[in-house]
Amino acid sequence: MSNDSTSKTITVAFLLCMVCSVVVATAAVVLRPAQLENKAADMKKNILAAANIWDENKSIDEQFANIESRLVNVAAARFATEVELSEIGINDISRYDQRKAAKDAAQNIVLSKADDIASIKRRAKFSKIYVVRGSGGELDKVILPVNGYGLWSTLYGFIALEADLNTVIGLGFYEHGETPGLGGEVDNPNWKSIWPGKKVYDSAGSVALGLVKGAVDQSGHNAAHEVDGLSGATITSRGVTNLVRFWLGGEGYGPFLKNLQQGGV
Repeated sequence: MSNDSTSKTITVAFLLCMVCSVVVATAAVVLRPAQLENKAADMKKNILAAANIWDENKSIDEQFANIESRLVNVAAARFATEVELSEIGINDISRYDQRKAAKDAAQNIVLSKADDIASIKRRAKFSKIYVVRGSGGELDKVILPVNGYGLWSTLYGFIALEADLNTVIGLGFYEHGETPGLGGEVDNPNWKSIWPGKKVYDSAGSVALGLVKGAVDQSGHNAAHEVDGLSGATITSRGVTNLVRFWLGGEGYGPFLKNLQQGGV
């Protein structure tokens, strides 16, 4: 067959594509377990970082050994029962995918427009939270997954609270598509350092935590609940406020946190 023939060119190209496809597919299969392991490790790191207990000098598994994963029945404002979990086929909490559950009609709740201030449309019936206890078994910290829409994307992250379930330890996002240098400043360590110590609820028990336009007036009566807004990112700032208020409010973890504080779960 002539080297200049069309049929030989097509044959060589076809064989080359086949070889490359086999190599890529094989690599994907072989590397899949390692990718999943790295993804799980990165998620644990984000949880630890939100709670301000991440130590780069220790292994992730060693640090995570002191964290208890629990599923919460959000609507019932209590920890999920084994019967509830078995009914939807959840046998291993570590394998529960809350984002996937939020897309499953059997495992989600469709939110009304009035309630959906975080613009997520659907909320999973069960949420996986993380509990840190003291040496005597007392509650020390809780780490809660949160998500909500910003300007261009849904932001996924964690907010951690002290044992009083009102004082913020930290907030961090592990996935978003906001504009670098603007809304993307949610990743800025300097901005994240403002959150610790802020209070979620006001004296009436309503969620007061949120971002303000510009810098917080430290002499203002709401300063304990306010966080500096993101410069040039008004919509992303509003989105962060909305997702925090949704998840810590009545349609999110608010009733559960109240029950937990009172020892009712």
